[in-house]
Amino acid sequence: MKIVFFYLETSKEEWLAGAIEVYEGKIKRFVSDFEVIKIKSPRSSRDNQDYKIKEESKLILSKLNPQDFLILCDEKGKELNSLQFSTELQRVVSRNPKRIVFLIGGAFGVSAEIQLRAQLKLSLSKLVFNHHIAIAVALEQIYRAFAIQKGLPYHNE
Repeated sequence: MKIVFFYLETSKEEWLAGAIEVYEGKIKRFVSDFEVIKIKSPRSSRDNQDYKIKEESKLILSKLNPQDFLILCDEKGKELNSLQFSTELQRVVSRNPKRIVFLIGGAFGVSAEIQLRAQLKLSLSKLVFNHHIAIAVALEQIYRAFAIQKGLPYHNE
C-alpha cells in the first residue's frame, strides 16, 4: 500500500519545505511507501475562480488512479478529533487499497467532480487556514494518527 499526499502549490514558503521534509520523514517510519507530491497551480487572477478550479481539478484528476481511495481535506468535511481520525485512517488502511491519496485542494476549493470522487472528506478545523498551514496541519495529523495506532507517547489525551 502506498500513501500519497497531493497539494497545490501557488507560492513557496521556506518554512513549509522544512515542515514537509520533517513530517515526510516521520510518516515514513510507519509507511515506507509515502510520498508528498506538489501540483503546480496555474496562474490566474483571483477574479477567475471558476477557471482556476477547473484547471486545478484537471491537474488533480490526471494524477489520480481509478482505484485510489481519495481523502479530501475540505473545510466542509467531516470534523474529527485526532483519536477519531486515527481510527478512521486505520479503517481505510484495513480496506487495503492500492493507494490512499490525501488532497489539499486549491484556494477556491475543488470541482464537483473531485468532491464526488472523494470517498472521505475531512475538515482540518472549523477555522480556515491558508494552504501552507493546512498542509503542515494535515501532515502532522497523519503522523499523529499513526503514532496513536502504534501506542507511541506522542498524543496526550
